[in-house]
Amino acid sequence: MGHPQHNCPPPLPFIHLCAPTPKSLGETTAIAEAAGVFAVPQLFAYSMNFPIQKFLQAQSKIMVMAWISAAALVEHAALSWALMLKVGWGLVGAAVVLNVTWWFIVVAQLAYIFGGSCGEAWSAFSLQAFHNLWGFVPLSFASAVMLWWVLSLEVWYFMALILAGYLKNAEVAVDAIMNILGWTVMLAFGMNAAVSVRVSNELGAGHPRTAKFAVTVAVISSFAIALVLSMILVIFRKQYPSLFSTDEDVKELVIELTPMLALCIIINNVQPVLSGVAVGAGWQAILAYVNIACYYIFGIPLGLLLGFMLDLGVLGIWSGMLSGIVLQTCVLFFMIYKTNWNKEASLAENRIKKWGGYKDTKVNHIVEDNQEA
Repeated sequence: MGHPQHNCPPPLPFIHLCAPTPKSLGETTAIAEAAGVFAVPQLFAYSMNFPIQKFLQAQSKIMVMAWISAAALVEHAALSWALMLKVGWGLVGAAVVLNVTWWFIVVAQLAYIFGGSCGEAWSAFSLQAFHNLWGFVPLSFASAVMLWWVLSLEVWYFMALILAGYLKNAEVAVDAIMNILGWTVMLAFGMNAAVSVRVSNELGAGHPRTAKFAVTVAVISSFAIALVLSMILVIFRKQYPSLFSTDEDVKELVIELTPMLALCIIINNVQPVLSGVAVGAGWQAILAYVNIACYYIFGIPLGLLLGFMLDLGVLGIWSGMLSGIVLQTCVLFFMIYKTNWNKEASLAENRIKKWGGYKDTKVNHIVEDNQEA
């Protein structure tokens, strides 16, 4: 009987086209080929999923997205078992499963929208969608730059720098921290989306004080959750590594990096909330410059210096990355602290008028009067 990997289907022709890129950066052959296998069309699903999610989030259709994600999770688990374990496709099977799952989410969300469940927010395709489209271009471009820098940092910095083949025991480092940090970051991403939508909706509705209150609640809640998670990790740092691996080297590395991991969780839970506030207020262009300066001018050079020139390895590169996040958090906190929320609400109202929207001023005045009372 052959090994399971011998049963893998022939890879798609374009899969190995991506492998030379990591190799040219000095990666090991195993890591480079694994990256090539995953360079598949799920990226196109990502590009569709982001605007669809924002469309639904703006209408508070969160439970619909949650149910679709739950169904996708069940489908993902079943296909993973069937293709990776039962059929024995291995890494290629994982890539196929990820593609199917992400496209399932996109198709399901579109079916919900096209089914007429979004009321006046969606009636049908119309040429009015292109009305004053140019007004969105600068905002969209700034958002793209902002997300590109942030996501490229999170993915490339963790996986191509901290956990890359340049460092010793790269595979061990991957096993040690990516699962833990990935789970906790999901909470931060959820808070990011929630506060972004809430701030933008409240500013658009002419409720500056409600927007400010939402910011305060989101920051405090996210910090408290991160603090509890960090304390749990520190207290049980000798026990919880067994949940992820039986390898003693992995366990020892996780125990060694747990204090840094706990600090990283706290910072990474607060920073996305502040970024979400900036996005909701329409500061994408400013945030893009802040990200570039903090990460690529300050954080990465410092990480390279500590990790390679001072030979601090994983801990040094991670410290450099974390310092960039801390700097960005401080800058965003200062910006939000100095914000005139009444002015931001006025700017939001002007954008609504410019782009052909409207708001019920009578209802807004009643709400504001009740808040004052």
